Amino acid sequence: MTTRSRQHHSPRGKRRWSQHVMETSDALDLKSGTFAKRDPAEIARSLKASAEHSKRRKSSPFPSAMSMLNFYINRGGRQLPREQRQHLEAAKDELRVLFGRPRQRASRHRRKPA
Repeated sequence: MTTRSRQHHSPRGKRRWSQHVMETSDALDLKSGTFAKRDPAEIARSLKASAEHSKRRKSSPFPSAMSMLNFYINRGGRQLPREQRQHLEAAKDELRVLFGRPRQRASRHRRKPA
């Protein structure tokens, strides 16, 4: 049986679908640099403000903000630095708090002490 290798990068000059989605979707109008912040509470506040003021979203503010955050995390995939992923995952709980929803229980992805 032969294995096929996947091409990880698109050819030069060709745009990625995720970039296209970020630029043209009806999700949210985000401020530049929202996901680059280091403070999870600041990320959550920015997402909340964007979700509440966006004219592009199709659902209510909380699902729109959470969807955009999840999309960004998934878009980064394995290339997303661990520290930034931790900030973004923590921003999910901060976002829940800002919208008056309960924090999620401890993540399944946390490593157990050795």
